[in-house]
Amino acid sequence: MTDIRPFRALRPTSEAAPAIAALPYDVQSIEEARSIVAENPRSFLAIDEPVVNFPPGTDAFELAVYLKAGELLRGLKERGDMATDARPSFYLYELTMDGRMQTGLVACVAVDDYLNGVVKEHESTRVDKEMDRVNHVRGCEAQTGPIFLTYPFQQQLADLFAQAKAATPLFDFVASDGVRHRGFMVDPSMNDHLRELFANMPRVYIADGHHRVAAASEVAKARRTARGSEEPTEEADYFLAVLFADSELAILPYERVVRNLNGLSSEEFLAELESRFDVERICNPCSPKDPLTISGSSDAQQAANAEELIRPKEKGEFCTYLDDRWYRCRIRPEDTSNDPYEGLDVSILQARLFEPVLGIADPRRSPRIDFVGGIRGLAELERRCKADCTAAFALYPTSIEELMNVADAGLMMPPKSTWFEPKLRSGLFIHEI
Repeated sequence: MTDIRPFRALRPTSEAAPAIAALPYDVQSIEEARSIVAENPRSFLAIDEPVVNFPPGTDAFELAVYLKAGELLRGLKERGDMATDARPSFYLYELTMDGRMQTGLVACVAVDDYLNGVVKEHESTRVDKEMDRVNHVRGCEAQTGPIFLTYPFQQQLADLFAQAKAATPLFDFVASDGVRHRGFMVDPSMNDHLRELFANMPRVYIADGHHRVAAASEVAKARRTARGSEEPTEEADYFLAVLFADSELAILPYERVVRNLNGLSSEEFLAELESRFDVERICNPCSPKDPLTISGSSDAQQAANAEELIRPKEKGEFCTYLDDRWYRCRIRPEDTSNDPYEGLDVSILQARLFEPVLGIADPRRSPRIDFVGGIRGLAELERRCKADCTAAFALYPTSIEELMNVADAGLMMPPKSTWFEPKLRSGLFIHEI
């Protein structure tokens, strides 16, 4: 069973919400975060990535950095930009991107569900990133970033959500990227029914937020040790989450760029690629002798058309950018697998190319590989190859079914296998502990 409960959210006023709401701390660089906060000091990034409030070169793990996050959060309350609701409630968070809407239930989920495997994970975590979020929770005395969970679609929940959204929104704004965000408070008469429906779910799945949920569990365990009881009696025994039906989610690919070819020339690397995959050069349909690239397009529409032509079209296909040319590559049938992990495109690419040819045995820690979210587009891959990398790889998106199969098998996905869009904004719902 999945144990959810209402909570007293700390949240911004409807007027302040558009300025405060921010993309998660881990989807942009520190430099990008500094620029965002400099332009908009009310952005929640100043709290979620508090090192931006200090001079460049400051150690992001210093105690003063986390204390600053707590100070800024309290400042939002003192100025009246945020307030804590009087009674525990469930909330709905609706996001609309490119005409596609998804609605999630904002709730607190039992840490014990995570510890006992009811909340299924699919990604390994790093201790340093866990400790960063542990210290952030302690500095703020709050969980500021919701864990993105998913569950198999249920019509009863969809009907309840539709009913709850007939109320006046708590906030309603369109962010700078064109995504519309709306929030609602659920009528308390629905609480027991919602809890019952989730209690009948044997499992839910982490879509995004593995480090944050691991951090929440560490804080809960430390507090239990301090009070000498394992009973879930405190707010810290529950973590902040938004739960979405799997049918509403969109996954974009997580692309790869590599800084060098492991001592190979471009010709040698291309020969290795052709020996392991079925490879064809992608040519410009208007001029078949010319390569098709995004950077070679003269306007936005041409670039969009080029991206559509280049993008991998199905599972088992990826595209490689090398020396200002794109190549379409197909995984051979004999290299596919029905295993939930080994059958992933990212796993096959790692096993057949990145490790044996490029010498990247551990992509999680290798400095020779970097990852680019699919939302940035193929133009970003081309830009990186002209700036600081040698080759790029555009992948077909991992499906939500593949994610669930890996989690159900008790396995971990390769690093950076999924990129969910739209991103949940931080700062709209805070769980104080």
